[in-house]
Amino acid sequence: MELALIAAVVVVALSFDYTNGFHDAANAIATSVSTRALTPRAALILAAVMNLVGAFLGTGVAATIGEGIIDAPTGDGGLLVVLAALLGAIVWNVITWWLGLPSSSSHALIGGLVGAALASANTVLWSGIVEKVVIPMVASPLVGFGLAFLVMIGIQWLFRRAHVGRVNRGFRLAQTLSAAAMALGHGLQDAQKTMGVITLALVVGGYQSGFHVQWWVIVLAASALAAGTYAGGWRIMRTLGRRIVHLDPPHGFAAESVAAGVLYTTAFAFHAPISTTHTITSAVMGVGATRRLSAVRWGVAGNIVTAWVLTIPMAGLVAAGCYWLLHLVPGLSSI
Repeated sequence: MELALIAAVVVVALSFDYTNGFHDAANAIATSVSTRALTPRAALILAAVMNLVGAFLGTGVAATIGEGIIDAPTGDGGLLVVLAALLGAIVWNVITWWLGLPSSSSHALIGGLVGAALASANTVLWSGIVEKVVIPMVASPLVGFGLAFLVMIGIQWLFRRAHVGRVNRGFRLAQTLSAAAMALGHGLQDAQKTMGVITLALVVGGYQSGFHVQWWVIVLAASALAAGTYAGGWRIMRTLGRRIVHLDPPHGFAAESVAAGVLYTTAFAFHAPISTTHTITSAVMGVGATRRLSAVRWGVAGNIVTAWVLTIPMAGLVAAGCYWLLHLVPGLSSI
């Protein structure tokens, strides 16, 4: 049974990774597409390639997901917890994608792990969640908003006497680099979350000792994320690129550059699994606020924040339901 469950976890984890890709593709490319710095197809190709590359740059975030969220039991019971967590995260991803809300795939996965652990009466590592999830979840959007606001003010001051047309053309070219940097950061952060879950399944299933991410796990996670990114996330792209605030190339460049910097810092320095969605959305709000506060459509922003707040508990509830439903499957009821 363990081998079959591990195979199921790997397949479902890669499915989650794929939904993460098409759900979060807008994070890297929405601003570049909305400012016409890149065509949609070129932006998707760029994002997919950079997601693939970013996935090979580290495993610190994977260790946080695999070791720092729950204390899963060994054997079939632990594998069932991981499987239910993934199913809960996938369902919430699909719901928010359908509604066009840029919620966090990362927090959907974390909520799924917590919900499945609670449903199975297993230990949730609350101190790790506070340190590695809650604090970064609150801090990263605030930092993204503030830095983006300041960077945009600096750009406006530096180019205050320049010709608007030439400035826009220059920043359209620069956005190719900032979009690539953002996509690299997305791959660095989000592919590792799937790596962490698969490695957790291998550990609790007894197929490896110690938490280290094997090379084939990295390859599979990177490939699934890149494939999902190429599939695109047009519904969310419209929300992020157009409905929050109207962007021009300098604003898009500032938002992408700041968001990418936050992603790199949290991944390499703190191994914190932050949300690329939260970071880029708050950066978009920050650059938009430099025009005037009314330039940001705060009603749309409020709906997005509501989705952020609901993601962990709702994904947790869905995962708990999946855990109970899995026990109705013949052969799993005794686990």
